[in-house]
Amino acid sequence: MSIKRNKKRFVYIIFFISLILLAAGIYVYKGNLSGKPRVNYKTSKVLKRDLGATVQATGIVKPMVGADVKVGARTPGKVVELPINVGDKVDQGQVIARIEQDDLIAKVKLQEAILAEARAEESRLSKDYERDKQLQAGHSISDQKFDLTEGLYEMAKARILKAQAELDFSKAQLSYATITAPIKGTVASVNTIQGETVTTGLNAPTFIRIIDLDRLEVLAYVDENDIGKVRLNQGAIFTVAAHPATEFNGKVTSIYPSATIQDNVVYYITSISVDNSERKLMPDMTANVLIFMDQRKGVVTVPNKAVHREGQRKFVTVLEKGSPERRYVDVGWKDQSYTEILDGLREGDLVVVGDLPAR
Repeated sequence: MSIKRNKKRFVYIIFFISLILLAAGIYVYKGNLSGKPRVNYKTSKVLKRDLGATVQATGIVKPMVGADVKVGARTPGKVVELPINVGDKVDQGQVIARIEQDDLIAKVKLQEAILAEARAEESRLSKDYERDKQLQAGHSISDQKFDLTEGLYEMAKARILKAQAELDFSKAQLSYATITAPIKGTVASVNTIQGETVTTGLNAPTFIRIIDLDRLEVLAYVDENDIGKVRLNQGAIFTVAAHPATEFNGKVTSIYPSATIQDNVVYYITSISVDNSERKLMPDMTANVLIFMDQRKGVVTVPNKAVHREGQRKFVTVLEKGSPERRYVDVGWKDQSYTEILDGLREGDLVVVGDLPAR
């Protein structure tokens, strides 16, 4: 009996091994040998999570309004003094250039002389006026003679006003020859040299640029899908390529009302405050920005890399019975790792993370 049982058990074992080998052969035939190799997808389940939502954006470090000033000459002439170079720090009111002044000084002296002459003439005619006024009161001179004296005296007073105005104008022109820094800051560029002649036209020529590095900000380009979540005074951090290990802190200071379109995507510029006391930031650096918002509890999420853009729409790739299927979704908040899905997916769905592998 025991021998028969062993034989029967042996037959069962052989039968099951044959089934396993047959299934493996079918899998190989239909998979690897069928010309349609199996594709391995990197996937993630759609799950509910708590999101400490952030808005990600790319920005540019820029001087604030009034912190970047281009200085030019308001009077033509040769540059006789240029005591600054690129990189120099200057204070407000410091002399940064002088234009030749000999002709301007001569004009001031000429106008001073004309003013003195007008005052002397006015003094003489004022005496004539007072004398003729008394004679006219005693009917010793005709009214016509008194009117003439009075007219000459009024014209003399007007000539003083004219001469004074022309002197003030000449002094103003002379002051333009001494160019001072309108703000404190760092010299960013110098576009002339000592001895060069500058001219003026409709626009004053710009030859010195000054930037106040204490007054910088980041202009972040926020996607139109995220701008509705951004509010003033929300906290933000950003990094720049020059200092990748340093996180700079700031807050939202303004949201521009007009949009900017790049590559058919609508962005809104949001300014972020900057503390540049350590002088690590420079204008036009590219910044990677995170703006922090409130936390959302128990929302349906997928990894950020699972969400793709097609024009103005967003989609994910869902695996349905092993086959990839594109599905358009509505997205909500997003943190550094996950994106909230408002519509288009169910909890438990399997989505492809990253780009689809080549088939």
